[in-house]
Amino acid sequence: MFGHHHKDATEKPCGNVHIDRFCAVLGGMSAQAIVFQHVAMEGPARVALAAERAGLTLHTVKLFEGEAVPAVSASDVLVILGGPMGVSDIGDSRFPFLLDETLLLRERVASDGPTLGICLGAQLLAHAAGAPVYCNTTDTHGQPLPIIELGWGPVTFLNQATEPALAGLGAQQTVLHWHSDTFDLPARATLLACTDVCRQQAFRLGTKVFGLQFHCEADPATVERWVVQDADYVRQALGPDGPGRVLADTAALTPRDRDQGDQLLDNIFRCMLGL
Repeated sequence: MFGHHHKDATEKPCGNVHIDRFCAVLGGMSAQAIVFQHVAMEGPARVALAAERAGLTLHTVKLFEGEAVPAVSASDVLVILGGPMGVSDIGDSRFPFLLDETLLLRERVASDGPTLGICLGAQLLAHAAGAPVYCNTTDTHGQPLPIIELGWGPVTFLNQATEPALAGLGAQQTVLHWHSDTFDLPARATLLACTDVCRQQAFRLGTKVFGLQFHCEADPATVERWVVQDADYVRQALGPDGPGRVLADTAALTPRDRDQGDQLLDNIFRCMLGL
């Protein structure tokens, strides 16, 4: 979520991953998914269900409660969630975990360790891979104007013919956006999705490292929490009726688009596990 604001390689998935649980066994040992959570209102939600379908045990590290960034084994799947802080807050005493996350992500990029970053997580991943992260803007009469990309809208997928992570998906998918920062595509990364107002929406590094700027993991209860607890940001992006619009769109679009979001997550988990 957010992506920065403050309040004060040709294999395709086989079988039906929504019915058949695929077993994640690496080196003879069952792997686990380790999730880094930055704020209380943004938990793993549908990522937890994808991990279960993948046969992974789930361990959530609640960084906002002071839990330390742990050591992560090569076989562990690492998922970095979103939050209201940003890459520019690395070194801020309020968010001591950001530096440790960045150092860990540099190791994951170098080793092609199975990793998924979502929103802030994708920005941290891009930063760890050497790409700049900055406020998303549009050019208005020669002046950069900050853009908050928030609410339900389409992403366009790219390179679908050669990307297993995009198998079985349509050319576009309606997803939830909730950010104001963006990043350059890291060197040697492949762009997987874009929007008109934010080019870098999803990318792959190596074969097992993925970043998603948008949210396909948020369930309706999660979105409701965000709308309530982040109402000022929603109104800043969408106007005074913004919170109601987001909730109405969530109710209308979740039944239609949930399966596509789950398919994307399942595809990425399969890629991360080398299946």
